[in-house]
Amino acid sequence: MKVKAIQIHATGGPAVLRWESVEIGDPGPGQVRLRHAAIGLNFIDVYHRSGLYPLPALPAIPGLEGAGIVEAVGPEVTDIAVGDRVAYAGLPPGAYSQVRLMPAERLVKLPPEIPTRQAAAMMLQGMTARYLLHGCYAVKAGDTILIQAAAGGVGLIVCQWAKHLGATVIGTVGSAEKAALAHAHGCDYPIEYRRADFAARVAEITGGKGVDVVYDSVGRATFLKSLDCLRPLGMMVTFGQSSGPVDPLDPGVLAAKGSLFLTRPSLMDYTASRQALLEHAHDLFQVVISGAVKVDIRQTYPLAEAARAHRDLENRRTRGTSIFTPD
Repeated sequence: MKVKAIQIHATGGPAVLRWESVEIGDPGPGQVRLRHAAIGLNFIDVYHRSGLYPLPALPAIPGLEGAGIVEAVGPEVTDIAVGDRVAYAGLPPGAYSQVRLMPAERLVKLPPEIPTRQAAAMMLQGMTARYLLHGCYAVKAGDTILIQAAAGGVGLIVCQWAKHLGATVIGTVGSAEKAALAHAHGCDYPIEYRRADFAARVAEITGGKGVDVVYDSVGRATFLKSLDCLRPLGMMVTFGQSSGPVDPLDPGVLAAKGSLFLTRPSLMDYTASRQALLEHAHDLFQVVISGAVKVDIRQTYPLAEAARAHRDLENRRTRGTSIFTPD
């Protein structure tokens, strides 16, 4: 069948995102055909579009997150049926399409309490928050954390979830408006990084002790100062690079700053097995259904306007989570 999708024929700026007709075939063994109700917008999409994270081949349809209704199932699919509401986050790429084929084992059925559009806004960022808070470092009551970009999609979820776990939450933001948003979502101490030295402010807040863990998706602009915010034996989690890749690091720096731990995780590794995927999704659904974590869709774009959405995301004009509508 012919459907509309965003394709890229070469890597580059937002202008390479082209709204085109593509052919979607019948599902093969282990596959389903999924009609999207909504598609998630994430910074990794920018990395794929720009070529920073290469896609398998070009032309390609980007996008790693979506939710919708199963239209057809292929042979060997036993636990998903036509009409099921499902969602996903992760490989293979191809979400920027009205309809797509998807491996059934990478889909998660949605509970009745989770609206389909909300699922498209929360799967990638929410499961990322889950592995950050339970996988990279097990946050517990009494811990103090620092989350960079606290008013972003992952940041707002981390703030709420960490607060639910009993942690003290410090977060960096770019404006007074974003500070208010982060504070409303559980960030005890929002720091406007343009107005204050965030490392000095963290030292002040913690009485010089430092935080137990830093979650940093900003990259080059914040990495070294993030290390300065940690207590001895603290954990540095660098999980993105919106300001550019981190410069090469001499491991001796970690020793000099207090025998620090450093990890660079990815959602794909933490959800590589079917069981791990289901555990991450289950925990995310539970905190959302309970009301401990609220995921609000703050920007909605027609899929045909993906270039505008990418420009907004790169220029820090978005707040929290964003989705595309496919029609």
